[in-house]
Amino acid sequence: MKRQRGHKARLYLSPAQLPLVDDQGHGARAMWNLLHELWEMTPKCQRSLARMDEAIRQARKDIPWLKAVPAQAAQQVLKTYHRAWVNCWEGRAEAPTFKKRTSRRAVDIPQGRDLRITRLSRHWGQCWVPMVGLVRFRWTRDLPYGKRADKLNRVTGARLAKEANGWHIVFRVQTEVDEPKPHDGPITGIDRGISKPLALSDGTFREHGPWLTPGEAGRLKRLEQQRERQGRQRKPGERNSARLRRTYDQIKQLRARATRRALDWQHRTTTELADIFGIIGVEDLAIRNMVKAAKGTVEAPGTNVAQKRGLNRSISGEAWGRTVTFLEYKLADRGGYLIKVPAPNTSRRCSACGFITPGNRESQARFVCKADSCGYEANADTNAARNIEHAAGHVASGRGDLGDTRS
Repeated sequence: MKRQRGHKARLYLSPAQLPLVDDQGHGARAMWNLLHELWEMTPKCQRSLARMDEAIRQARKDIPWLKAVPAQAAQQVLKTYHRAWVNCWEGRAEAPTFKKRTSRRAVDIPQGRDLRITRLSRHWGQCWVPMVGLVRFRWTRDLPYGKRADKLNRVTGARLAKEANGWHIVFRVQTEVDEPKPHDGPITGIDRGISKPLALSDGTFREHGPWLTPGEAGRLKRLEQQRERQGRQRKPGERNSARLRRTYDQIKQLRARATRRALDWQHRTTTELADIFGIIGVEDLAIRNMVKAAKGTVEAPGTNVAQKRGLNRSISGEAWGRTVTFLEYKLADRGGYLIKVPAPNTSRRCSACGFITPGNRESQARFVCKADSCGYEANADTNAARNIEHAAGHVASGRGDLGDTRS
């Protein structure tokens, strides 16, 4: 079967190449904003890809600095913008908006043959970036290139992305792999939380410490305070000073370091779980609704706004959705599969007798069944994970559907 994956590698640009790639990133962002303005101004009955394509071609002729964006990358901006609207119409995402200057910069290289990938040594590779030249990158995973590439195993394209620690390239790799054999591992349920990031139904937990050391966390706090002091000196409409920009960059680097550590932990943990278990059940959570602000309106102000803001920040920091995404494709590669079960009552139901009442969960960490004939006690997250495993087991065995959590 065909398998498509992305591979991210760090780019090492020369001093002469760096401004060229930066110009492409700013040009792609500006082209997105021009397309957005044209889309908003055009009557609905006249909106079409052909009209937008003609506008892009004319803009590259009339605006000199837009020529820094390669023609194929400019076409890809249009395709990405149109795809964003399709995702919005189908209910998968919000409507596309104007991109600020501080937004993440990215440039597409749609054709894999334009990359001309070669391996220089054990740790270094080289590829061609249009209108920039040959660029070195860190070789951390084998790629199908040159004579080793064919119709089934090849790099189909790439994207340049600007991160806090520099530019990276994300290769789109297509390979042919054998159909995986069914995973013979056991079934488990996983409850995602804050104090216990991942609680398994066997009573074990997968935990992590702070993403930043105490020294790094203290430095981040000082930089954020410094940013506020420097920002108060800026007049409305005035551009940020060089010192304020440098402070922003230092904050971005620390936060990006925390994100990289979180990603590393998630990859290691999900790989371990996918190797051990053949079926994993998780709650089907509407995370976007869970992290909505509670401030309300002027007429109906919200309650406990600060506490909800802290909870939202903690949920976003754990990246529950990304954990499920990693588990889903890693299980599929190993012949297992992921089952999403309904979330209601998983934390209030007793996993031993099935009794449901809000009083079962005595605290955030303690579960005690209030049924007269039961009295089961356990960690609240472990109890929820066992309910999830029970529901996933019914779905896997064909004895129930996603609406049945007990038989």
